[in-house]
Amino acid sequence: MKRVLVISLWLFLLCSSALASSSSPDDRSITDPKSITSESNSGAHPVPIDDLYYTRESSGPAWSPDGREVAFTTDLAGRANIWKVNSSGGWPMQLTQSDDRQYAATWSPDGKWIIFQQDSGGNEMWDLYAVPGDGGAVVNLTNTPDIREEGPLWSHSGKMIALRYKPKDSTLYDVAVLDWSTKTIRKLTKEEAKNNSWSAVAWSPDDKTIYAVRGEISGIPESDVYAIDVATGKTENLTAHQGKVQFDPSSLSPDGKTLLLTSNQKNGSSNVALLDLATKKLTWITDTKWEASSGDFSPDGRSFTYVINEDGRSDVYLVDRNTLRAEKINFPAGLNAQAGYPKAFSPNGDRLLVTHETSTQPGDIWVYSLAAKHPTQLTFSAIASLETTPMPAGQIVHYKSFDGKTISAFLWVPFNLKRDGSNPALVLPHGGPTGQTADYWSPRIAALVSRGYVCIAPNVRGSTGYGIEFQKANYQDLGGGDLQDEVYGAKFLEATGYVNPKKIGITGGSYGGYMTLMAVGKTPQVWAAGVEEYGIINWFTMLQHEDALLQEYEKSLLGDPEKDRKIYEADSPIAYIHDVKAPLLVLQGDNDPRVPKEEAQQVVDLLKKDGKLVDAHYYPNEGHGFAKRENQIDAIQRTVAWFDKYLKGSSDQ
Repeated sequence: MKRVLVISLWLFLLCSSALASSSSPDDRSITDPKSITSESNSGAHPVPIDDLYYTRESSGPAWSPDGREVAFTTDLAGRANIWKVNSSGGWPMQLTQSDDRQYAATWSPDGKWIIFQQDSGGNEMWDLYAVPGDGGAVVNLTNTPDIREEGPLWSHSGKMIALRYKPKDSTLYDVAVLDWSTKTIRKLTKEEAKNNSWSAVAWSPDDKTIYAVRGEISGIPESDVYAIDVATGKTENLTAHQGKVQFDPSSLSPDGKTLLLTSNQKNGSSNVALLDLATKKLTWITDTKWEASSGDFSPDGRSFTYVINEDGRSDVYLVDRNTLRAEKINFPAGLNAQAGYPKAFSPNGDRLLVTHETSTQPGDIWVYSLAAKHPTQLTFSAIASLETTPMPAGQIVHYKSFDGKTISAFLWVPFNLKRDGSNPALVLPHGGPTGQTADYWSPRIAALVSRGYVCIAPNVRGSTGYGIEFQKANYQDLGGGDLQDEVYGAKFLEATGYVNPKKIGITGGSYGGYMTLMAVGKTPQVWAAGVEEYGIINWFTMLQHEDALLQEYEKSLLGDPEKDRKIYEADSPIAYIHDVKAPLLVLQGDNDPRVPKEEAQQVVDLLKKDGKLVDAHYYPNEGHGFAKRENQIDAIQRTVAWFDKYLKGSSDQ
């Protein structure tokens, strides 16, 4: 739930620290399941689903050039549209209205225009649009139904906009520039390797060079930093290296001499470094086995930011450029990150945009005063009823999997449970597979936990956040060791003493949907019910129907579909679908370009042919995930009803 944080919590004395916490994934201690408790709370009750989904989402803030306003994306009106608000606070103003989602708002240098990207019906074929900064008619700048244009980045002069450019059937993105006066697009890069893509990061102060990243489309990627001559398209690799290493720049110093970047070259984990453009020398800023991510330079270049993700919770650090002394900005525990496109720092450098959320607090945008060391909440996502509704917080637990690997997971235990082995529970696999469950706000999880379901969300092998070796640990073994990590999450639930092992379900979306299908087919004895959302059943049919870029990603995880055919077959849920015992609900968007509708239809057709208990619902004008509020509400209502019927034995909500 969102709670108004009292001023006493926000004294904001910066905690000095040369580096991030000295702990690492190696230091995780195993959690005793019997130490888990269900707290007593007389006010606990199922949170009304409408209350959860009328709680808004706010993201993608962008400073106006004068620092007086912040544009951002919010679904305040039920759709993800562009709004703006005074940077000192106040009621936000809606700038655009569309049934389609809109992201990546960014102001022109003169403040007259805001550019953003918008797709159609969730198909991810983004066009670039512009709306006057004071409101007015929206203009489609690109209008190319078969080409994706994404990530607009204004030049300092305002004459050009760098962007990512990908034809529908292409496997890669190139960097292109849009001429603001003529609205014509010119490609700068002409990538030939089908498993590499480009993304612009920053313009040089004179607008003659674009600094960009060229990265491999892979579950275990490598990437390099390049300088692109805007006039000729000539490129120079600034981080040439041996082996698979990532170099991902995020910000250019105002004098144009230094890039701030993230790299795993140091110890196999993501760390932050400064790259001197003249000497190509790296100066390392962090030395951690957790996941560090570079942020932004301040407008005067005297400081910069980075974020440390420690076991699914993150903090923002502010670094003095001269001394390299880092200070943590003391927001409460949760997911804290600098935010702002293209920069989190205000134009005059006196403030910083920060986002904060937890599993009980919806994400909001805050303005942090660097001089006063004090934040002001800018957006208010929760509706009033959540202020007084108790919800148990997510807690981090650790357990050993089948082969001794330590697995981190977030666990939610409903209030007022008896430790009598009678309660239903759910395992929640995340998407990806190269993703991570973090301490984020999820109305879906809140709905389930407040209705009495113990929930665990494991960060299984293949997840990010725990170093490159852990991330590589499910290569050519999708639905193998990582599935066992989910199964051992179910074992942990049983070991708490709260959960009935015959009342454990599983539900997830995307790779989590794939994992749900693998689970109910490959380990059918574990699961009493499942709800899968837009999951993969057959890697071969995925190759036929999915976006060309994702085909390359799939191959990076499974290998060559001909040479490694047996791996594709063994790692496809279709090999085990006839062994499914659990009742299964399938939810899918009609326009999904990542996991096409054909995958869901195969699941339903095969299970119906076998006479198994299966139901499905398809959402028109939705893509990968459900963006429209009414569809989100419908999906969770169907999910709750399904689990109530098959795990609790009733259909009551």
